[in-house]
Amino acid sequence: MRRVVVTGQGVVSPVGIGTDVFWQALKGGASGIRTIDRFDVSEFPTRIAGLVTDFDPETYMDRRDARRMDRFVQFAVAGAVMAMEQAQLEVTADVAPRIGVYIGSGIGGLYTLEDQHRVLLERGPKRVSPFFIPMMIGDMASGQVSIRFGAQGPNSAPVSACATGSNSIGDAFKIIARGAADAMICGGAEATITPLALAGFCAAKALSVRNDEPQRASRPFDGLRDGFVMGEGAGILVLEELDFARARGAQILAEVVGYGMSGDAYHLVQPAPEGAGAARAMRAALADANLAVHEIGYINAHGTATPIGDVSESTAIKDVFAEHAKRVAVSSTKSMTGHLLGAAGGIEAAVCIMAIRDGVLPPTINYEVPDPQCDLDYVPNVARQRDLTYAMSNSFGFGGHNATLIFKRYAE
Repeated sequence: MRRVVVTGQGVVSPVGIGTDVFWQALKGGASGIRTIDRFDVSEFPTRIAGLVTDFDPETYMDRRDARRMDRFVQFAVAGAVMAMEQAQLEVTADVAPRIGVYIGSGIGGLYTLEDQHRVLLERGPKRVSPFFIPMMIGDMASGQVSIRFGAQGPNSAPVSACATGSNSIGDAFKIIARGAADAMICGGAEATITPLALAGFCAAKALSVRNDEPQRASRPFDGLRDGFVMGEGAGILVLEELDFARARGAQILAEVVGYGMSGDAYHLVQPAPEGAGAARAMRAALADANLAVHEIGYINAHGTATPIGDVSESTAIKDVFAEHAKRVAVSSTKSMTGHLLGAAGGIEAAVCIMAIRDGVLPPTINYEVPDPQCDLDYVPNVARQRDLTYAMSNSFGFGGHNATLIFKRYAE
C-alpha cells in the first residue's frame, strides 16, 4: 500500500476561520458557543450554539457562485480553498484525472430546504428556485469543490451522520493507498443551525439547556454535562501519495497511517453497550496502522457531552487500551467548538495534525466535576505540552456509524 500524507488544511469553525486562528483559540481554551441570534429562539429549550461569525463567502468565491450554494457548501469551498493554498497544489490537465474529492455532510442543505419550503407555502410552486435541489443535496460540497479546482478523479460524498468527516478522510486515504488517485480533497461540512434542526434535536432531548452560561455549556466527560451543543463549519484536508507530494516539493504536515470503521447494529441514536462498536473501530485503525496501543500518545475523542455517549467512549478506550488507557491523553475539542456533526471529523483531524506538529495537547474545557464512570486523563481546562508521534481521532454517528483515524508525525 502506498504511503499517504497531508499537505494542506482548511478550517471554518465557531472559534475562528483558518487553521492558525482556529489552533490558537483551541490552545487558549477559547469557547465559540454563544446565544443564537439568527432567528427567534425564545420558545426553544436550547438557545445556544457554536456559530461561525464573520464569514464572508466572497472571500473565497464570487458572489454569483455563492448565491447558488447552501451555507454548508460555502463552508466546504472556503475550507478547500484554504487547504489547496497551503498545499500549493495546482490541478493541471495532466494530473486532474488523478485528483479527487470526498467531502461529506451529515445533514446537507437545511438552510436552503427551509427557505424554499417557506417560498412554496407563501408564494406557490412557481416561485421555488430552479437551484433548490442542486443547492440542497448533500453531495454538492464535493461537486462544487471539484468544479472549482477541476478535480476529475474519484468523487463522492459519504453520509454517516457525525462520523461523516472521518469517513470521508478515511475513504480518501484508502483510495490513494490502493492507487486509484494521487491526491484527494476531503473532509466534512455542516450548517444546520436552523429552526427545524434546532427543534428536532431539542425534541430528541440531545442538547444542553445551559442557556445562561453558553461558554460553559459544552462540558464533555464532566459530571454536570447535560447534552451536546450544535456547531457549524468545515474541516478540509489535502491528502497526497508520498512520492507525488515529494516530486512537487510539497510541505508535508503529517502522515495518515490508520483507518477503522464499524457498525453498532444496535440502536438509532444510542451507542452499543460498553462502547463495543467504538472499540471495534479503534482496534481496526490500530491494526491498519500496525500499531500497539502504547504508541498512541493522544486521542481526540468524539466526546460530545451526552450523558451516555461519554461513558460509552471512555469504556471503549479502557477496553482497547487496557493499562495504557490511564496514560494516554484524551481530550474533546467539542468543549470549545460545539459538535459540528458531519464536519466534526474534518476539524478534529486538523486538531490531531497540529497537535503532532506543535507537541501541544488541546484541553477539554469546562471540566470541573469528575464523573466516576469517566476516569481518564481528559487534559482538563489547560493545554499541555507533549511530544507526539501518533494521534487518534474518533467519530461516532447516529445509526451506529463508528470511524477512527490515526495520524503520524512524518518521517522519511
